[in-house]
Amino acid sequence: MKYLKLYRKYPLAEMLVKLGLSKLATSKSILTRLEKDKKFRKWIVKNNTILMNHYFYINAIISAYKGNKDLLTTQRIEEIKKRYITDKNCKIIKKYIKTSEYLALCEYLSKQNADLYIYEDYLSACEKLGLDLRLNKNKYPKEFMRWHDIRIDEYHTKRAFEEEQAKKELYTQFSNISNKYLTLQWNLKDDFVVIIAKSPADLLFEGERLNHCVGRMNYDKRFIREESLIFFIRNKNSIDTPFVTMEYSLKNKKILQCYGEHDSRPDEKVLDFAYKVWLPYANRKIKKIA
Repeated sequence: MKYLKLYRKYPLAEMLVKLGLSKLATSKSILTRLEKDKKFRKWIVKNNTILMNHYFYINAIISAYKGNKDLLTTQRIEEIKKRYITDKNCKIIKKYIKTSEYLALCEYLSKQNADLYIYEDYLSACEKLGLDLRLNKNKYPKEFMRWHDIRIDEYHTKRAFEEEQAKKELYTQFSNISNKYLTLQWNLKDDFVVIIAKSPADLLFEGERLNHCVGRMNYDKRFIREESLIFFIRNKNSIDTPFVTMEYSLKNKKILQCYGEHDSRPDEKVLDFAYKVWLPYANRKIKKIA
């Protein structure tokens, strides 16, 4: 019914339907121009195949006709423009590309066969590498995809180096805290020994073997901040085999957690040892350290 109503006012809608362009046959902007502009009718017929096989914004079609531009290029520019205006994820682009520049950006990305998301990644990498994005050679490189890959690779290399340095620092800090509280370990006349974690790797190993979360959930950060310490209770005759994991609060001087495999509750013999033997011993040692 919508088509028939339009047909009464714009008879050339029938031409569009017969050309296989029924989607355009309901656009008043297209129909009005067809009725008034004979050259536009010829242009539509000439570009019939490409119009039928691709989706185009109406303003992209009219813009391509008026400027005698390539349809696909014009559509790509219009898509980039629309994303630039509406997409909230393009924060870095909007930080460095002024509103007055966005048309130039759209044309640049179209020529480079790139989209806003790839450009956002590129700018993000450049920013993190400390490059001056006021310079056009950085903002609009001549071979965009080549420089995109270079900058992304440089950023990942920089990030990997920083992560490695941070890991080294983390291990050093962890080791320092572990050594500070080394006297809280227990290796006396009992069936059990208590070992303090020496590194984040120890936490990971313990967590993987006992299937609990001590290797995750930021226990290493709490350890470094001296909020809580992690100790391993082991059987004296099997000292290298994970058995029970214990978290000790330095502030409250008490055991926060004491779990075996799959967060299971240890038997009473282990709990009696942890709470009645080791804990009083640890609290006496803490006073000396303080």
